[in-house]
Amino acid sequence: MHYLDNLLLNTDSYKASHWLQYPPGTDATFFYVESRGGVYDRTVFFGLQAILKQYLSRAIRHADIDQARDFFAAHGEPFNESGWRHIVERHGGFLPLRIRAVPEGTVVPTHQALVTIESTDPQACWVPSYFETLLLRLWYPVTVATISWHAKQTIRQFLERTSDDPATQLPFKLHDFGARGVSSTESAALGGMAHLVNFMGTDTVSGVLAARANYGEAMAGFSIPAAEHSTITSWGREREVDAYRNMLRQFARPGSIVAVVSDSYDIFHAITEHWGKTLREEVIASGATVVVRPDSGDPVDVVHQCLVLLDEAFGHTVNAKGYRVLNHVRVIQGDGINPTSLRAILERATSAGYSTDNLAFGMGGALLQQLNRDTQKFALKCSAARVDGHWIDVYKDPVTDKGKTSKRGRMTLARHVEYGHYRTLPLPTDAVSLDGHAPLGYEDAMVTVWENGALVRDWTFAQVRERAEAERL
Repeated sequence: MHYLDNLLLNTDSYKASHWLQYPPGTDATFFYVESRGGVYDRTVFFGLQAILKQYLSRAIRHADIDQARDFFAAHGEPFNESGWRHIVERHGGFLPLRIRAVPEGTVVPTHQALVTIESTDPQACWVPSYFETLLLRLWYPVTVATISWHAKQTIRQFLERTSDDPATQLPFKLHDFGARGVSSTESAALGGMAHLVNFMGTDTVSGVLAARANYGEAMAGFSIPAAEHSTITSWGREREVDAYRNMLRQFARPGSIVAVVSDSYDIFHAITEHWGKTLREEVIASGATVVVRPDSGDPVDVVHQCLVLLDEAFGHTVNAKGYRVLNHVRVIQGDGINPTSLRAILERATSAGYSTDNLAFGMGGALLQQLNRDTQKFALKCSAARVDGHWIDVYKDPVTDKGKTSKRGRMTLARHVEYGHYRTLPLPTDAVSLDGHAPLGYEDAMVTVWENGALVRDWTFAQVRERAEAERL
């Protein structure tokens, strides 16, 4: 057994003692997940299915219980050995939980319930809380998908203003460069997959593999041949132009795209002399599109200067919206890209008369790593417990921070059929959903996705993408 494979140890230490802390007579609990605000006012719900498949689909075994019992005894925490033995013997080792959620890809305003988790076995009412640590890690793919989605809306706005073909261009305008900047392969997989909800360009292989494994998408993202500094500088400064020529000879074919980092020494000299003079006819004759990549300096200024110099060397056409589209060449900026710099670059280029067709972006740390649970203020809280046969509201209301006041009662998320508004509403006593009980004009926006060890809904990546694309700023 790998040291991290035991589901019973995928928790916080103090969780092991919580089964002893509920009121006598408690036989059911109800929890929910929400974004309590944050940087963005709406989130793209994504990633729960991957977590369920990767973790909750594994049956707990007696050997797992033995290992957890011994660990917590040495660690200083009590352990509910008999409770876990009951789950193995009664439920085949699968967790007696019902998890409901909005369909993945749905764009939901903050301060609304996104997921609910409730116990289904009176002898295991403590189980939902035990897996708060695991399930709340949902914040990560949701936040990455949200950052990526909002970046997409920014790029869309500029494409619609300056491009003749925004729909075709948009899916490949933001490329994921983040795999090396995250803390683990699992983060790269979850985050890289979350970005692919919105775009189709990536260099994060594990994200593509995660979409295949968890959402059945054979090939969720694409890449192109591209140079890095080592493959350029290994030729030496005196042979810089030969390094660029080699990229053309190896990869430039009619209709192909090849990206070449060109700032190892002097990006402006590389454009004016190497690309713009020495290699100009080879670029044109190849029939390929050469994407020049600056990788240092102020992104806004450098990208603007690169566009101007490439324009002087290769010329442009003017599209139907009155903006310049460069001939044969483009620019991709991957250094220093975040939502703020991305917009600033687009504003500068547009003001200078250049179409967004000319630009693509790569985002690394700002996409997959420069975020945390508080970016969107994610929380998983208990909102109801059944004690002595009666449901009671459970909530927190700290006088020192009203932003942490939690919701109360059993609940679901409702959506207005005509206007698309969302409201978190109470569930009728003991009802699972609002079916037959929804207020006029509303329908239940949640569905049961997991029940007692079984995945009830298995969303495809195409369905997730369709939902995310349907919503716009």
